[in-house]
Amino acid sequence: MRRSVFFLPTMKETPTEAQIASHRLMLRAGMIRQSSAGIYSWLPLGFKVLRKIEQIVREEQDRAGAQEMLMPTIQSSDLWRKSGRYDDYGKEMLRIVDRNDRELLYGPTNEELITDIFASSVRSYRDLPKNLYHIQWKFRDEIRPRFGVMRGREFLMKDAYSFDLDKEGARNSYLNMFVAYLRTFARMGLRAVPVHADPGAIGGNMSHEFHILADTGESDVYFDEKFESYTAEQMLNADLDMVAELESLYAAADEKHDANNCPIPAERLRQRRGIEVGHIFYFGTKYSAPMGASVASATGEMVTAEMGSYGIGVSRLVGAIIEASHDENGIIWPRSVSPFDTALINLRPTDADCTVTADGLYERFQHAGIDTLYDDRDERPGVKFADADLIGLPYQVVVGPRGVKAGVVEFKTRATGQTEELSAEAAISRLLAGA
Repeated sequence: MRRSVFFLPTMKETPTEAQIASHRLMLRAGMIRQSSAGIYSWLPLGFKVLRKIEQIVREEQDRAGAQEMLMPTIQSSDLWRKSGRYDDYGKEMLRIVDRNDRELLYGPTNEELITDIFASSVRSYRDLPKNLYHIQWKFRDEIRPRFGVMRGREFLMKDAYSFDLDKEGARNSYLNMFVAYLRTFARMGLRAVPVHADPGAIGGNMSHEFHILADTGESDVYFDEKFESYTAEQMLNADLDMVAELESLYAAADEKHDANNCPIPAERLRQRRGIEVGHIFYFGTKYSAPMGASVASATGEMVTAEMGSYGIGVSRLVGAIIEASHDENGIIWPRSVSPFDTALINLRPTDADCTVTADGLYERFQHAGIDTLYDDRDERPGVKFADADLIGLPYQVVVGPRGVKAGVVEFKTRATGQTEELSAEAAISRLLAGA
């Protein structure tokens, strides 16, 4: 994409309303614009990141055997009254009335709706287990929305729901999702710490949160220092044995940590700030019982389905990744979620040789499948370099008059700041190999 036509309204100054790095950088990098309190429009650069994160989540859910569907944003209040949660949920739920005086709500979560779908469709143990998920916008009327997409009112979320015949099957489904989450976050270049957690309004008696370690996190996370020895490769190849190992390496989040009864030795206990990006719950028959979600067992007995729920904050992850990966100059995107693979910078568009070389390299990048943001604007080099660092693409390929004469380009790795001179062929090979 040529920068001269790409809609990318960057900002030089830091917006006064932005209190944390991700909010500041997303606004300055032209990723989002606020529509109203806690509600944002996703501009092209931000939307590309959002879709890449969404696709990784989708692929790992599919790999774990979950099946994608799509439920509406608007739900009937009758379902929530049936489960007993309509009056208990509180003011975070946006309640509305249609023209026929039917009470509706903008869904903050989907336990009721998915349970109703299951109850009306599944009759036999032969149809179990099932795990259904969707990636859909949610709305929760936060009393004080802040920190940009980290704590907004409207957000994109993946929520999955498992149905099993018994507790043993439900635990297996739960652990299967645990493994999927470790893989999902590792693919995004993140180290996610799983911690025991309060199930909150969702309910249940087995619950884990997944936290990204960042100084701006809202939660205190306690874990064994041994956790930090796990490599990204190990997380990418996580299995049930790894989950069993990890259970001895973390304690809890926030006030749930009890120092006097902590299973982790004091000399190995570490405390960091964390950003919650995922939450999994096992809640048994909390929803299936009142909503009549029962199936016939092998003996013909009607058995209430055992359920679990598994959420990932897709839009929240955009902010969390930035909080965990930035510097004083801007964002540093992991390759897997970066909006483009590389920035191509023409330092002097008024120089015919520079432009011919840069245009040719842009065509070669496109032909090779390298998604490129080509800065062909007639701007000062300093402006282009500042924008490139702010946007944070993993690599920058710079074409200038001196390099054109020497037959080389400058190749910069954004995360380290390291630069080197390479031939065009070598630059393409590096980019295709993940640099």
